[in-house]
Amino acid sequence: MKTLQEVQQDVDHLVKEEWQSYYWAPLSNLARLTEEVGELAREINHHYGEKPKKSSEAQGNVAMEMGDILYTLAAIANSLEIDLDSAFESVMDKYRQRDKQRWSAKEGELSTEES
Repeated sequence: MKTLQEVQQDVDHLVKEEWQSYYWAPLSNLARLTEEVGELAREINHHYGEKPKKSSEAQGNVAMEMGDILYTLAAIANSLEIDLDSAFESVMDKYRQRDKQRWSAKEGELSTEES
């Protein structure tokens, strides 16, 4: 399994070495990320929601849409020189502290205690 740092290195190699290109501006990549999240929402809605695909639409893939999101997020992080491993660890620490009393012992049930 790859670390997020390895994912970022793969994206960086693809963009700079294989394509001999550059990263889009952060705002352009954010627009792309938003498009990719929309595509994931559409696939999830088709697979698990009430909106069936039209017969003329190609079969989609939820996992591939998630991969597109990860790629685009890594590209944004690389362009801004952000280490996603460190960012993720910081966020996990935040959630562990903030939400440690939020969930009751019964799965999926909100605790009545405020955190």
